[in-house]
Amino acid sequence: MIYLLEDDDSIRKLVIYALESQGYEAEGFDTPSKFWAAMNVKLPRLVLLDIMLPEEDGLSVLHKIRNSAAASNLPVIMLTAKNTEFDRVQGLDRGADDYIAKPFGMMELMARIRAVLRRTEQDSMVEEFSIGPLYLCPKRHEVKVEGSPVILTYKEFTLLCLLVQNPGIVMTRSVLMDKVWGLSAERENRTLDVHIRTLRAKLGPAGRLIETVRGVGYRVNGEVK
Repeated sequence: MIYLLEDDDSIRKLVIYALESQGYEAEGFDTPSKFWAAMNVKLPRLVLLDIMLPEEDGLSVLHKIRNSAAASNLPVIMLTAKNTEFDRVQGLDRGADDYIAKPFGMMELMARIRAVLRRTEQDSMVEEFSIGPLYLCPKRHEVKVEGSPVILTYKEFTLLCLLVQNPGIVMTRSVLMDKVWGLSAERENRTLDVHIRTLRAKLGPAGRLIETVRGVGYRVNGEVK
């Protein structure tokens, strides 16, 4: 699945048509809120991202992707009318895998997509974690407890990845809030505690692996295999 975040209807429809004609599954979104709702359900293989968008700009979306435990390695290609050298450098420095200026040809776009997918999928190793009854594969967005799949929201999954990828280490409340909700998140609310409680409930017997360190934060305790 390839996601396209582009607010221009004609460009979005043309790119989606081109992707599907090449055998890719693709879905387009005209606002970041719709894009994040889809990310909350399923992670794509690749994101095509415009910069000038309503609600928040594409560089902000890219920053959130790169700071997400669940999606940090997701390949992203910027598609934008901003084509100065400064714009290209800024996009690449912030973590874009490629940068394509508008207007662009569909054949070139498809070739660049194939190149990025080839490079990222060959370079990335599939990382898997097993702790007691819990199995986690961040790249495949897969969670199992005692062999049975568990469905988590995007933020629940991101929280679990952060904890499991740092076994035995206490993740402070501020670090978890920054990584999952962003630097501007309100520190005094109970959002984090509610999400941890819900995550434990969904994990069933594996929920006990998430320990509360009072006054500090949370950690996953157990031997990773």
